[in-house]
Parts: sequence; C-alpha cells; structure tokens
Amino acid sequence: MKFDKNDTAVVMIDPQNEVLSETGLGWPLLRESLHENNTVDNMERVFKVAKEFGFEVFISPHYFYPTDKGWKFNGPLETDEAASGMFSRKGVLNLDGLEGSGADWLKRFKPYIEDGKTIVVAPHRVFGPETNDLVLQLRKRKISKIILGGMLANMCVESHLRELLEQGFEVAVVKDATAAPKHPEWGYGYTAALINYAFLAHAVLTTDEAVNAMKRG
Repeated sequence: MKFDKNDTAVVMIDPQNEVLSETGLGWPLLRESLHENNTVDNMERVFKVAKEFGFEVFISPHYFYPTDKGWKFNGPLETDEAASGMFSRKGVLNLDGLEGSGADWLKRFKPYIEDGKTIVVAPHRVFGPETNDLVLQLRKRKISKIILGGMLANMCVESHLRELLEQGFEVAVVKDATAAPKHPEWGYGYTAALINYAFLAHAVLTTDEAVNAMKRG
C-alpha cells in the first residue's frame, strides 16, 4: 500500500481512558499488552505524523448510555462492560461528568482529537462500525485507504477491519498501535488479532513503517 493524504486517512478506535489509562476499568487486563507494544506512545506518533503531513484523522469511539441498560441479551464482553460501567455516559446529549471519566479521551491525545479538524463519528454500539456513520464519513471525503489503530486489538479494531474490508476499503493495521487483554480464561486477545490481521488486512505494519510511509506519501 502507498499512502496519499488525498485518499488515505487514519482511523483510531476507542482512544479513551477506559482502555488506555491506569485509572481505566480495563487496565488490569490490558496493562501488560499496552507496555509490551508501547501502545500509547505509538498511537500518539501516528496522530502526530498524520497531523503534520495532512492526513485526515477519524475517531470511532465507544459509549454506553443509560438506555443501553435495557438490552435484553449480551455477549461475554458486553456483559462485563455493562456490569462494570465501561465507557458509560449520562446520555447522548449530556456531557456532565464526561471530562476525565473512563469514556473521555486519553488526556495526551486531546490536542490531536480536539483540534477542530479531527472527525469524531457516532459511537459504535457493539464492536464494529456497522452501527455508526464511519463509512459514510469516509465515503463523503473520498477516502479509499485506511491506516487503522486503537483498542482493543481483537475486538473493536478487528471488527472495524472486517467491516471496512467488506465495504471495499484498503486497510493497513498498525500492529503496535493497539493492544489486547490477557484474560485468565479466554486467553491473550493480541495473539488472536495478529493471526487474523495477517489473513485479512492489506498490510500489517509497525508504527515505524506506518509513519515512514505517511511521510513519503
């Protein structure tokens, strides 16, 4: 893949406290993978180079609202998220308590996300972008290639990868700008993600490879 700012964009999934901060509810299961991959630093490097070299940046966030407690069934991770209150907000139109909460952006990413240029799409409701407007926003800007990173590697990132491929985009995953939980029963999600990235993505890159390709583009 060759990256050109005219048809290529960065898409970051869930750059939020809940899965990236030591205060987040996901930290106990994620900290090892985050440290091993240097995930936060690598995500920031991608953000920084994208802004410096004129690539559009899209954020696909994860939020839960009080009405979501009315769901009648959930999968294993959804059940855990609902019980713990991960990514919870007081309402679609209510920002009370968002600042600094688990649903808020990681503080060091805010200058990149809140610059008035980054496109924050509607929240995805489970794992993939089928339930938000990410594809519409990409199409409207004539984006055909995507540099993908964020959280979690084997859940929301992989789900976005699969749907974006089905929608006809070329997708490169930045494998060390993501991380996954090490679960005592379910296993290490990052290992599963890497295997599937290799089978599915048009490119699987390190952060070094991704930022260098963006600079050349």
